[in-house]
Order: sequence, then structure tokens, then C-alpha cells
Amino acid sequence: MTHARQQRHIQVVAHRGASEAAPEHTLAAYRKAIEDGADALECDVRLTADGHLVCVHDRRVNRTSNGRGAVSALELADLAALDFGSVRARAAWRGRDEEPDWEVRPEDPEDTSVLTLERLLELIADAGRRVELAVETKHPTRWAGQVEERLLALLKRFDLDAPGTPEESPVRVMSFSARSLHRVRAASPTLPTVYLMQFVSPRLRDGRLPAGVRVAGPSMRIVRGHPAYVERLKNAGHQVHVWTVNEPEDVDLCARLGVDAIITNRPLAVLRQLGR
Repeated sequence: MTHARQQRHIQVVAHRGASEAAPEHTLAAYRKAIEDGADALECDVRLTADGHLVCVHDRRVNRTSNGRGAVSALELADLAALDFGSVRARAAWRGRDEEPDWEVRPEDPEDTSVLTLERLLELIADAGRRVELAVETKHPTRWAGQVEERLLALLKRFDLDAPGTPEESPVRVMSFSARSLHRVRAASPTLPTVYLMQFVSPRLRDGRLPAGVRVAGPSMRIVRGHPAYVERLKNAGHQVHVWTVNEPEDVDLCARLGVDAIITNRPLAVLRQLGR
């Protein structure tokens, strides 16, 4: 029995959907993640030129679609004309030369069209079970605080912007930008926020996080290199959500350290490894 199976419940979060099984940030990838039993979905959001929030990781669409240009300079109609699951998108997937061996080959054009956050929220609402959502705001961007403003306005339409307590909330907002999280907390104090980290700054090494943030989001590289940091975060009263955890030995390490959430491209494999 692996260490992972001996642990209490660890939330399994599908990174950009089940993005090893289908093109990232597409409806197909999120449908697969829900079918696979993921506890939560993760998405990145960017604002289009005409004010729509879309689920796209990069500043530009060149890597993940058959188009070109910055998301912030394109209107939703421009993005809707692109294919985010095309042969070119497959070939460009994560900068590789070969096509990934995706399990899901979407037939419906909607499955590989640009995904709006609104459409993703509808998918979750129709899931038939509780599926949580971790929304990452991408900064810097020319739209600055408008991103959080639009995000909270959209969450309000789904009655998700002001949970009674952070623990009740099915939605959390993540960012590498402390300023972004501050904007969210100022407007919606009970919405949980996650501070993402690629490295640990000296002033936060003791386990502190930016004011009001209760969840740390360290990279797997940090966890591998400084496993004791997880304990410091826990001792400071914080939850720990680790990204991006794809290798079985990394899943085991996270489980041994008692992290609260594993963000992975392979939700089904991780659920199986955790004995679920």
C-alpha cells in the first residue's frame, strides 16, 4: 500500500481540465475531468478586448490554437472562430513536436472552441454533484483590476461571490499576484484566496502568506526541494494546494506531507493512486 492510500481525503483538482486526456481549457477536458471524478477543476482566466472572461493560460493564443495574437487584443467573436483542439494546436501542445496521445478526440466544435468562464460555470452547475472551481487570474495584463471586477460580477450571477464562510465556498481565486488577491478580498471577504508560488520569497519562508490569504499554492518543485516548508505552512494555519503534480512519486510525497489539494493534469490516475 502506498503512503498515498493511508492518508485522509486529499482534494484532486484537474489542472486546465483533464489536460493530459484532452486539449487544455476545452469543454472536452473539463467534461472528462468531471467524468473521471475530479473533486475540483482549475482554470486560468483572461479578459478579451470586449470584456469577456475566457479560459486561456498564455497571454497569446499561438500555442494552444490555430490562431495568433494576444487574448486581450482579440474580441470573443475572434477567439470563437479559432480551434483550440486542431492538429496545429496538438502539435504545439506544451511546446512538443509530436502530437500528444489524447484519449479524447472531440467531435463537437463546441468541445474545442474557446471556453468562456460563464460556460464552464454552467457545466459545473449541471454536473449533478459538488464540483469545486479554482480560478487563476493572470497578471500582468492591460486590464489590471477589471479582471477581478468582471470575475466577481460573473460569480455573483451564479450566486457564488459571497459564500457564508470560506469553507462553504465551492469557488476559490488563485493568483501569483498578491494585489489581485487583495482586490478579491476587499470586494468579497468570504471568498477563499490562494497565493501561488514559483519560489518562496525570503520574507515568507517562515510560513506567512500575504494578509488575509489562508491557502498556499506552492509549485511541486518547491515541495520537492523544501518539504519542511509544507509543515511551516501547516503550523501557520494554512492549507496547502500543490501544482502541478503528475508523477506517482510526487503524489506519494504530497500525501506523506499531508497537503490539502493536488492539482494535476491526470486526475483519474491520481484518484486511483489515492485509492479512490
